[in-house]
Amino acid sequence: MEPASSLVEPAIWTGAAAIAALLLLSAFFSGSETALTAASRGKLRSKADKGARGAQRALDITEDSERLIGSVLLGNNLVNILAASLATALFTRAFGDSGVALATLVMTLLVLIFAEVLPKTYAITRPEEAAAQASGPIHLVILVFSPVVTLVRFITRGILFLFGVRIDPASQVLAVREEIAGAISLGHSEGAVEKEDRDRLLGALDLGERNVDEIMLHRSQIEMINIDLPAREVLEKCLQSAHTRLPLYRGNAENIIGVIHAKDLSRAMYDVQRASTEDDLASGDAFRGFDVLGVANAPYFIPDTTMLDDQMRQFLRRRAHFALVVDEYGALQGLITLEDILEEIVGEITDEFDPQNDVEVTRVDDGHFLVEGGVTIRDLNRANDWDLPDDEANTVAGLVIHEAQMIPGEGQVFSFHGYRFEVLERQANRITKLKIRPL
Repeated sequence: MEPASSLVEPAIWTGAAAIAALLLLSAFFSGSETALTAASRGKLRSKADKGARGAQRALDITEDSERLIGSVLLGNNLVNILAASLATALFTRAFGDSGVALATLVMTLLVLIFAEVLPKTYAITRPEEAAAQASGPIHLVILVFSPVVTLVRFITRGILFLFGVRIDPASQVLAVREEIAGAISLGHSEGAVEKEDRDRLLGALDLGERNVDEIMLHRSQIEMINIDLPAREVLEKCLQSAHTRLPLYRGNAENIIGVIHAKDLSRAMYDVQRASTEDDLASGDAFRGFDVLGVANAPYFIPDTTMLDDQMRQFLRRRAHFALVVDEYGALQGLITLEDILEEIVGEITDEFDPQNDVEVTRVDDGHFLVEGGVTIRDLNRANDWDLPDDEANTVAGLVIHEAQMIPGEGQVFSFHGYRFEVLERQANRITKLKIRPL
């Protein structure tokens, strides 16, 4: 009869080989999970467009992240539990009752080093490549475990539903914008993205979340022309203005009936002058019957709730550059131009007609900033890398009034959101100049 030790020894080696194989499978599942969840879908898409089949498979299986994670975790837990059970049986046979504790210690070290840390470290250093390599086997695992994963998904969703948690299938798509914005901000903080590039990229992303009333020129600052003025005076006002398009009103400023373009008006009046006689020119009667409204364009009104990206598309579709903003009651609120929207992306656009002394933010030697009250909070944040909130107000003056719950007088000082605000100038009920310093 063969000795017992000779029978036990082959069983030990067979068990050890099975444990090693299970640890390899565990390492594969752990590394695949990390690679497929950490891989950039943008980089995978770029590789897939170049013909990489592995990258395309990785994109396909990560579309349903819940099914992917469920399948990988199911496989990983199966092999880990089976490896631990085999190790416990093996060590118990070899060392008796103390083998349970010894098996727990040894398997914890083996699983931690070889099945968790090592494969995940490799996967996190080159996630796209690892995801493409693992996509084929993981696809088969998903197909095999699909019935069990479906049952597990049903149970987990039911439990989450009891606690008031709803699973939104579109959450990943909706989070892409936030992911891009976060990556840009992180790149800037680490020095990989310049401030100007960050502002332009984030400005483009924000167009879909901001309304036209946040950047429009308020109606109190709109330059208008009375249509009842003589044509020559209308032309003079157009030529004296720094703007090429000006609204025309009749009776009161709320009654806008057209928008005149300086070039159209100049061309039309030049044609009238060329056709006039010397006597008409000498007497000033050449433009007596000239109809300015006949040269003007119809006003283009938009609601103040229009999103900036929608309005930019409308400008491009209509081949227009100028719109008047009204509220829900049809009252004029302000105006917005295509240039205003573009400035939210590229920053302030100036030309030779813009005032040279139009400085809205000035830094003084003591670390304070002299700020015009009408400066928008967004522009101030972008210029100085501040983080003042713009949820309740669009301008710096509006923010101070909102936080103070009053219209402060000159010399009053407030501190909120980590900044010190001192009111320097006030005209009627408007705060026109402030001194701001970060605390």
